[in-house]
Amino acid sequence: MLQRSTWGRSLTAEQFERVAKDTFERSYPAGRFVARMGMPVDHWIGVIDGLLKMSVASPEGKVSTLTGVNAGGWFGEGSLIKRELRRYDMVALRPCRVAMVPYASFEWLRSTSLPFCHYLHNLMNARLALFIGMLEDKRLLDPDARVARCLATLFNLDLYPDAGPFLDLSQREIALLCGLTRQRVNTSLPRLQASGAVRIETRRITVLDIDALRNFAFANTTVM
Repeated sequence: MLQRSTWGRSLTAEQFERVAKDTFERSYPAGRFVARMGMPVDHWIGVIDGLLKMSVASPEGKVSTLTGVNAGGWFGEGSLIKRELRRYDMVALRPCRVAMVPYASFEWLRSTSLPFCHYLHNLMNARLALFIGMLEDKRLLDPDARVARCLATLFNLDLYPDAGPFLDLSQREIALLCGLTRQRVNTSLPRLQASGAVRIETRRITVLDIDALRNFAFANTTVM
């Protein structure tokens, strides 16, 4: 994963060797917490394979999904830089393998690699845009458009550089990422397919036209 990553390819041989030596892998079964809200953040985490859900929970137990992170995505850089407790949960929606870059290695890269700093700048800017878009989703988009936007965000190359032409997602996983019921997602997907943006297959969604998928969300913006 380090060799495939955009930032890994920008490192010098010395930098890459040190980070590769310090980084280790962990595996998690479906349903397990990969990271917990309120806990210290000691690693920058990348998804080797699998799918994670980022969410927050109130003291009363109400859960709100923020986004998903699939293979090739990295998270936790903000909390590492600010040295704050984690402000969200990360839950494995399916069996996952993740890469863990220790804080010391992360900070060493920030101080020695300008390309790595540029990568972090682009990553954090893309994540900010994602969360601003999510606020818009909640306030302005109807459910069909929210599903379209949710799927489209998984093809943001700044966040998920390994994104291919299809998504290996179940309707349950899409519902969890969108914050909708599975039944509502089941209603929305055929409408997206009818628009020509996607093709629905058994546990697989092939994106035929990413621009059409993004435009579907904007075209179906409504004042709620």
